[in-house]
Amino acid sequence: MSDKKTLFTNIKSDLLSGLIVFLIALPLCLGIAQASGAPLFAGIASGIIGGIVIGILSKSQLSVSGPAAGLVAIVLVAIEQTGSFNILLCSFIIAGAIQLLLGLLRAGSVANYFPTNVIEGMLAGIGLTIIIKQIPDAVGFSKTVDPAGMEDADNGFIWNYIRHALDNIELGSVIIALVGLAILIVWSLKGMKKLQIIPAGLLVVVAGTLLNELFKSVAPAITVSGPHLVQLPVPQSASDFLKQFTLPDFSGFANPTIWTTGLVIAIVASIETLLCIEATDKLDPMKRYTSGDAELRAQGIGNMISGLIGGLPITSVIVRSSANINAGAKSKLSAIIHGILLLICVATIPFILNLIPKAALAAILIYTGYRLCRPAIFKHMWHAGRTQFIPFVVTAVAVVSLDLLKGVGLGLVISIFYILRNNLRIPYYYQRSKFHTGDDVIRLRLAQELSFLNKASIKKTLAALPERSIVILDASDTEYIDYDVLEIIKEFRDTKAAEKNIRMSLIGFKNAYKIPDQMNVQEIEQHLADKEVTEKTSGKHKKLLKQLQVQ
Repeated sequence: MSDKKTLFTNIKSDLLSGLIVFLIALPLCLGIAQASGAPLFAGIASGIIGGIVIGILSKSQLSVSGPAAGLVAIVLVAIEQTGSFNILLCSFIIAGAIQLLLGLLRAGSVANYFPTNVIEGMLAGIGLTIIIKQIPDAVGFSKTVDPAGMEDADNGFIWNYIRHALDNIELGSVIIALVGLAILIVWSLKGMKKLQIIPAGLLVVVAGTLLNELFKSVAPAITVSGPHLVQLPVPQSASDFLKQFTLPDFSGFANPTIWTTGLVIAIVASIETLLCIEATDKLDPMKRYTSGDAELRAQGIGNMISGLIGGLPITSVIVRSSANINAGAKSKLSAIIHGILLLICVATIPFILNLIPKAALAAILIYTGYRLCRPAIFKHMWHAGRTQFIPFVVTAVAVVSLDLLKGVGLGLVISIFYILRNNLRIPYYYQRSKFHTGDDVIRLRLAQELSFLNKASIKKTLAALPERSIVILDASDTEYIDYDVLEIIKEFRDTKAAEKNIRMSLIGFKNAYKIPDQMNVQEIEQHLADKEVTEKTSGKHKKLLKQLQVQ
């Protein structure tokens, strides 16, 4: 009962946001199906499964699942290789089974290893890509849809679309898009809280549709029509609707290509889903956490069902998820509602939905994209420092110019470079003073962790220690020392230190590394009496002496 209460607690906001996401998802589902070389209804079928089935099973409260452009190229090539969409459906079932297995094996935690700057860069890159890819629809350019030109912002774009779009501007679409953007901007102002009861996205769709109907009467020349409107197949009967579902040809399971394709889809879809879930959690105003394992299980079941009824492979999609958050969604009920609306509308009233101008939807998506890449985010990352800003920018640019996975991969490479570089820095605190006899007293206080990356630095430092010096190697604050580093320390203590007449004492190695502490307390007392020792240094040695006497 508590779950039911939680699900329907915010039904008003979830119902409205579900409607907005439905209106955005509808043309995307159709476009992705067309780009994939699959039946148009396959995109709708996968959108329904992503909304209802995955929406119910998922633990994410705000993510929205459906067909994604990031998998278009894989599906398109696979259809050409197999020669049949019905056979390829078997690979979607296989991909879903692999995802379910990964979820059961708890492989979903891999998303936790993506640094924040890469996730932020991915979001900014997706925002820029959304804006760029929606320009053609916003200006009324009837483009040919292909894998590199989808408006779902999951893969890169081609600059030619922008050039062609600006060379083929339709005034009606531009007016509708500008009116929609104006509504969204005004609605976002702080002084408009009373009007915000009406969702801005819904108002944009209604205003755009009514405005286009007005054009038909007063300015027919700029009326938006044909490919510039949402285009849905219109079934004549219930049997016509049911016939649009496609059953798989199970003989495909005997084809090795089907299994290879299924594995590739499973890997790509899983990574994109986990990245989207991570990003969605960051955008969630309530900062809720989603289990990657649970999400992989939900996605796996959804993809198996999608394959069984003739749908496309499904992932959690950041465009629809961010639009869902923007529309004011509070729980996963909005995703479920969006799936139900897809089912109801394509079965009953597709002719009404076909009146909606794509320019109105483009305005919603452009504003959503702006919120993901607004200048304040770049400013924040700049102030975080170079090691945060550079991976952030590289990821954003690569997501825009390449695709989501390549962009994130490149951002990770840059982040790892900075991590390795930081680890190669001096892994200890160096303190040097003198006895009254003139002998050097050198204390090396080791860092909290010493990995194999610190091996060269430690080896070089020990080799450079002056002869006849007194060396205190302090690991009191160290929690981990790599085996290779420990062997270097032991070797130096046992052989090379004696060769250079170095008196070496090890402190803090006793418990974890089975090396007994070695310290001449009398020498420390003599050293503390030396007038050349500064007050700061004396304080630290007194603390060390006190620790040794306790031992």
